[in-house]
Amino acid sequence: MIFKLSEEQKNVVQAARDFAQTYLLPEVIERDEEQRFPTEEIRKMGEMGFMGMLVSPKYGGGGMDTLSYVLALREIAKIDASAAVCMSVNNSLVCWVLESYGSEHIKSKYLIPLASAQAIGAFCLSEPESGSDATAQHTTAIEQEDHFLLNGTKNWITNGNTASYYVVIAQSNPEKKYKGINAFLVEKSWEGVVVGKKENKMGIRGSDTHSIMFQNVRVPKENLIGESGKGFNYAMEILNGGRIGIAAQALGIAEGAYELSLAYSKQRKAFGEAICNHQAIRFKLADMATRIEASYLLCLQAAQKRQAGEDFSKEAAMAKIFSSETAMWTTTEAVQIHGGYGYVKEYHVERLMRDAKITQIYEGTSEIQRLVISRAILGK
Repeated sequence: MIFKLSEEQKNVVQAARDFAQTYLLPEVIERDEEQRFPTEEIRKMGEMGFMGMLVSPKYGGGGMDTLSYVLALREIAKIDASAAVCMSVNNSLVCWVLESYGSEHIKSKYLIPLASAQAIGAFCLSEPESGSDATAQHTTAIEQEDHFLLNGTKNWITNGNTASYYVVIAQSNPEKKYKGINAFLVEKSWEGVVVGKKENKMGIRGSDTHSIMFQNVRVPKENLIGESGKGFNYAMEILNGGRIGIAAQALGIAEGAYELSLAYSKQRKAFGEAICNHQAIRFKLADMATRIEASYLLCLQAAQKRQAGEDFSKEAAMAKIFSSETAMWTTTEAVQIHGGYGYVKEYHVERLMRDAKITQIYEGTSEIQRLVISRAILGK
């Protein structure tokens, strides 16, 4: 499969690259150390259209294709994976489901501010006792006269405190098991919504990760997303699309580490010559470049199939698992190439290595991706 970028797509790449270098790079180390959310930077990303790239212009979005989204996200992740995951969640996990299945009321009220980053969204699926098994939802949304009563706790919520709106997956009819699960749009400002402590994470430390508690939250029936009983199906579709975003994030992290390593290897000398002239380093760089290229093609293939309206679940899982494992391997090798300098913050690669690990875990662990792929190739 040959991918030839259009001029518009090339312009998107250049715009994202320029933005990342100009606005994200200067304080990225400080944000990591301080666990500081990139508030001003995300606002600028909204102004440039990065936070609603896939949303129809009718609702204030860019109306761009999936390939452009993947390419832009990759450039952001090269510099700041925390900003990239915020962009990914807002686009892939929140805006997509609202536009695909939300009522006109939901689209006009919530999608417009989300697409411009006047508001930020979060996706609430994981729970203390429900991670990879998304069918085991203990959060309940019981139907009342004119509302649903929402109770439960969600864990590991990206944009948890910064978000104004949450897409919440909850069980409304336990007897029906996964067919009783619904999806809702919940506002952070509503009575009974409680934001837990911020997680002190190894990587993506600028990302805003919290537990969210729902204590007798009254959710208007008009905030039910799509059909009743389809929440689990929507969640699986959301995760499929989200995996393309995380694959692009992982690809960007790997490329960022590779580019830093390539430049460093040309400057650093050992035994009288640049270390890039030593076979041990040349071979590491060659393996990095090869794995990154393969990840890039897998990401583009998944994006193209999604854009064409084809089933892309297998391709998304392949892109995510290969790209995330490439990111982890490449960043580890980048630290090794930098030697002692790779172990200190000012050279960036130690941060990229810490950021890489989460791409093997969220939006479905590597084990879940292998399950998806094996089911696809075995037909069961």
